[in-house]
Amino acid sequence: MTATRRIAAEFRAAWFSFLRRRTAVFFTFFFPAILVVIFGVLVETQPTGGGLFAEPPGYYIAGYLAVVVLFTPLSRVGSEIARHRDGNRFEKLATTPLRRWEWLLGQTLVNAVVIGLAGLLLLGLIVLVTGASVPASPDLLLLVPFVALAVALFCGLGAVIGRVADSQDGVIAASNAIALPLLFLSETFVTPDLLPAWFRPALSLSPLTYFARGVRAVTYPPAAGGDAAAFNLAVLAALAALLFLAGAFAIPRTD
Repeated sequence: MTATRRIAAEFRAAWFSFLRRRTAVFFTFFFPAILVVIFGVLVETQPTGGGLFAEPPGYYIAGYLAVVVLFTPLSRVGSEIARHRDGNRFEKLATTPLRRWEWLLGQTLVNAVVIGLAGLLLLGLIVLVTGASVPASPDLLLLVPFVALAVALFCGLGAVIGRVADSQDGVIAASNAIALPLLFLSETFVTPDLLPAWFRPALSLSPLTYFARGVRAVTYPPAAGGDAAAFNLAVLAALAALLFLAGAFAIPRTD
């Protein structure tokens, strides 16, 4: 069996495993949607009011999409590794030709499809309920590689968390402890001018910052210009490759 067929088999198994968990399916799509309703409709943006959510609605598209590319891969891949370990499944996988990076790639592809669908629905909801406008330009197609690379990056990080955490509860706790600071300290919902000047250089240490900057460059015209999208995409690609390899190395050979 070739590597392609092994990855395809893992993809099918992971896909149907995801569909069988109806609660997970529901909250994968419901959680980001409820954030849009809360912040985009109930709180609303105040372009002339200052403070948090002081930018126009289009500015926060990158933040809403960041929610799905961050939380879903971290928790799903980490939890999957914890479940495999609890069920002694890595012992069984060790007897098959499936390699660790192939297993992670299969999981990543499932997450990319799920998050791609969630992101598409989320983008439509944002435009519908917040009044944000998305420029219809060829650059908008860059959303596909931005989302795919971010998913690969956080799937790799989720695999590392799954290896380090000792249980599914530990995975969820560690994922939230990492994801929440990243979400609000990566130029998503909190603009840099609201943070202390001494802290702003640290924003570049977050991989989610490059996702937010790049997505904003193609969805929010005032942030576009020059090679902003291309530069952030290149940095995100390098970080995604690094974290994916780290995640593949972290996957247990045995239980």
